[in-house]
Amino acid sequence: MKRTILAAVIMVAMGLFSGMQASAEEAVETYSGDFLMRSTLMGDWGGTRNDLAKKGVTFDMSLTQAGMSVISGGKNIGWEYAGRGNLTLNIDTHKMGLWPGGFFTVEVEGNYNKSINLDAGALMPVNTNQLFPTPGSRGLNIPAVTFMQFFSEYAGIVIGKLDTTSGDANEFAHGKGDTQFMNLAFNFNPATLLTVPNSTLGAGVMILPTKDPKAAVISLSVIDSNGKANRSGFDTAFEGNNTYAIEGRVRTNFFGMTGHQLLGVAYSTKEFSSLDQSLRFIIETRAIAKEDGSWAFFYNFDQYLYEPKKGQGIGIFGRFGISDGNPNPVYHFYSIGLGCKGVIPGRPLDSFGVGYYYMDISQPKFSGLFSTSELLRDEQGGEAYYNFAITPWMKLTPDIQFIRPAQKQVIASGKDVDAATIMGLRLQMIF
Repeated sequence: MKRTILAAVIMVAMGLFSGMQASAEEAVETYSGDFLMRSTLMGDWGGTRNDLAKKGVTFDMSLTQAGMSVISGGKNIGWEYAGRGNLTLNIDTHKMGLWPGGFFTVEVEGNYNKSINLDAGALMPVNTNQLFPTPGSRGLNIPAVTFMQFFSEYAGIVIGKLDTTSGDANEFAHGKGDTQFMNLAFNFNPATLLTVPNSTLGAGVMILPTKDPKAAVISLSVIDSNGKANRSGFDTAFEGNNTYAIEGRVRTNFFGMTGHQLLGVAYSTKEFSSLDQSLRFIIETRAIAKEDGSWAFFYNFDQYLYEPKKGQGIGIFGRFGISDGNPNPVYHFYSIGLGCKGVIPGRPLDSFGVGYYYMDISQPKFSGLFSTSELLRDEQGGEAYYNFAITPWMKLTPDIQFIRPAQKQVIASGKDVDAATIMGLRLQMIF
């Protein structure tokens, strides 16, 4: 029965991929130009890269490196260097002369060395870039192999192994920590992290009410709740542990300037470990208590307040999320911030931002012979960065974060986890 339901939903569902179609329909930019002015370090490959792009084949390659240090507070004070490489192949079947409306995407990612994400004691990783393709492991993986087909100007479908990080898009606070904020709290809504894997098998439907994917997009999706970037996912795709999601994003024109409003909800049928555990239950059943399913609601907005040119100016952004609170430990989430793009005279490619977030954490509870102290508390933090464009293909970003982490104490040593100050320096190179 579950397989039948999944098969039916696949025919009418769509992964969170509004940005994918928008970028696919944009005109291909040339890779040519002077060494310090062109868009990529490797240029046009003697004209071959431009020719391939005209025929619908593009290669996007980047390397993001970061040196970061917890300079006070947290769990451990120290410095770490780490990096992540990404290669994305896009194929447009129409430009290749095959059939209209078809798009293939293959994404390859790998990271190396160690981040400081565990040293701060925060639930929100301070270096989002090191979470991909798989948190806590090193190596090369394939997080996305997808096929998208549009049947009209109003609707299309997608199927394959999906990189869901394109969902929850925001003009000033979004991505994998390589271009804007580094802290995960400003790149994705934490309320969805339990229910929506970042790489998983799935399928869905995209609806464009106005034909323009930048004006309004409605996405419906069904994905495997157990998906990971380091495996194919076919072993768990039809077990019935699915996440169903719907997201809508619309462009606004408040004050005569560009903005966006986004709403979404996700529900997973997966069985999760409960945050409430009883010693008696564990002894009698020799198992931990479980919770069936988990849901999350998420919202974000961005709005330019000063926009002398499209895509450049000063604006505000914010996110709000709410979940069931058990099994999801992120009960409520809020963030607010300021983003700036190209407002410094003579520096059209520079950007900077500052933001604040607050997470209402559901405290794990354990009933037994002895009472236990609370190990977690609500988490809050702030971040500021400046993205300095040395060239269009090389960007250097100083970053500072102040966090009162959710973890109150190191269990092994009993050491208190104080508010942490984190400093970082990121270098992104686009090949």
